[in-house]
Amino acid sequence: MSAQPVPTTAELLARYDRPGPRYTSYPTAVEFHPGFTEADYRERLSAANSQLEDPISLYAHLPFCEERCLYCGCNVVITKHRDVAERYLENVMLEVDLLARHLPVRRRVSQMHWGGGTPTYYAPADLDRLFRAVAERFQFTDDAEIGIEVDPRVTTPEHITALRRMGFNRISMGVQDFAPEVQRAVHRIQGYALTRALVDRAREEGFGSVNLDLIYGLPYQSVEGFHQTLLKVLEIRPERVAVYSFAYVPWIKAHMKHFPADALPDATLKLELLALTIDAFTSAGYEQIGMDHFALPEDELSRAVKARTLHRNFMGYTVQSARDMVALGISGIGDIQGAYVQNVKKLPDYYNALAAGRLPVERGFRLDPDDVVRRHVITRLMCNLHLDVREVELLFDLSFHDTFALELAELTGPDSPVSHGLLEVRPDALEVTPSGRLFVRNICMVFDRHLREKAAGEKPVFSRTV
Repeated sequence: MSAQPVPTTAELLARYDRPGPRYTSYPTAVEFHPGFTEADYRERLSAANSQLEDPISLYAHLPFCEERCLYCGCNVVITKHRDVAERYLENVMLEVDLLARHLPVRRRVSQMHWGGGTPTYYAPADLDRLFRAVAERFQFTDDAEIGIEVDPRVTTPEHITALRRMGFNRISMGVQDFAPEVQRAVHRIQGYALTRALVDRAREEGFGSVNLDLIYGLPYQSVEGFHQTLLKVLEIRPERVAVYSFAYVPWIKAHMKHFPADALPDATLKLELLALTIDAFTSAGYEQIGMDHFALPEDELSRAVKARTLHRNFMGYTVQSARDMVALGISGIGDIQGAYVQNVKKLPDYYNALAAGRLPVERGFRLDPDDVVRRHVITRLMCNLHLDVREVELLFDLSFHDTFALELAELTGPDSPVSHGLLEVRPDALEVTPSGRLFVRNICMVFDRHLREKAAGEKPVFSRTV
């Protein structure tokens, strides 16, 4: 079944711009529940420990920032009191030790990422203590991706030197937008010269990959202003760029209510900003990765897209295929042996659990067989914009067209992604079209059983898809 002519942008927006998940996991975190306990996590770790040949991924959440950026949707702790952050670091190292004891023989790590907050809130010596706590208990594979997020406003050249010496080989820096009026509105003043100098230092120290983050949909953004930001980023020419749609969720993050409603770009302008971004980076030789990333042709992500081997987890797009991921720190989410597990979100709860020798679990979710199949389908579409139907049938011993008869009818009907030119459905494959890339979240939502089962009129918990 081939795609029909694409309707106007206004029609597409009216049809598809609605709240929807980004699918860093399936099922999504809204399905996690407190019935999944520490005992369940210990059971999953025991099962993981027996998989000796497979490396794991490890994420550490370092949540501290001195000031809040108003666009931020992360779980952060705003404080200038360094003793608070010091106590937290000591407890993360306790969790590293506790986790290692639950994985007595499976200690190889192929991917580690530190996120925040702002990990470089900590001094280089403190970061080195945490790195050594991990490295003394776990062994990195020769080709391990070891990455960290940094805020250029608080990151010094000494930080960069120390991080590279520890073993970090990938670094990601937030930019969002260089336009002064946008920076003032979101409370993040960060000049181009500062950012460029830090990227240059990272390259001098030998970081193999530099990523810059941008956000479109922020208050006071304009086509001309964002165009200037894109030109500045292209001057830096990072190996990777992530360009996220602003997740405006004031019902979850109250600080977003400070934005004047009339300052936020509407869906049409957001789509213009995205189209401008795609044109700028692809014209400059970047490959488009998934729904919101770009990479230079020689980058591993670009090669993985061509080979259709790209993967996705809570750390983002990756070429590493470690099936189990463990997480450290408050609110950290792991994905291990068919279950998601999330740590507690409050510092006192985190400290109390570790003081008692308990893994600091708050909630989680155990996938059933149907979830496993749907996760595979959604992940393949999100990563590679392609789904091999025969592969699904062989992996899971099912008839794709029988199992997903309802979904295929929704995808191919008279008012559907196929009729709108967003998707091609063939007997052997599903292929997202260039136009459909912008709405791949909507396509994946058709396969989301949990979303389908939500009661009509239920309050939205996700940001809009455009």
